[in-house]
Amino acid sequence: MSASWAETVRQVTARAAGRCEYCRMHQSLQGATFHIEHVVPQAAGGPDTADNLAVACPSCNLGKSSRVRARDPETGEDAPLFNPRADRWADHFAWGEGRTVVGLTAAGRATVAALNLNHPRRVRIREAEGLYDLFPPDV
Repeated sequence: MSASWAETVRQVTARAAGRCEYCRMHQSLQGATFHIEHVVPQAAGGPDTADNLAVACPSCNLGKSSRVRARDPETGEDAPLFNPRADRWADHFAWGEGRTVVGLTAAGRATVAALNLNHPRRVRIREAEGLYDLFPPDV
């Protein structure tokens, strides 16, 4: 028997521990509710199961949209976007100076660019998270 949608959402939300699974921003300082998003979009055959769902802040969800690939700004080549169900965050990203996100791999760099992870507003939010001991997050 498959889980109900409510149970699936509960599982996905608990797994994310209050953070966007892409940018690692904490929900508690946000005015907008985080989204449950399909890692592999439904349009590409992605299922509504917990192993294909992630918690995403509105900015990451809108930036990712229905994409699973984007351009790596370093090589100019098409690269997969970070997949929070298959990839480990620390393998693809690191925290840089000024609380920026640094892409360590083609997937990391493509994700930083496509999801605009270093927008000045996001950096300011990371600074505010530091005041509440929410930054840096466990990765």
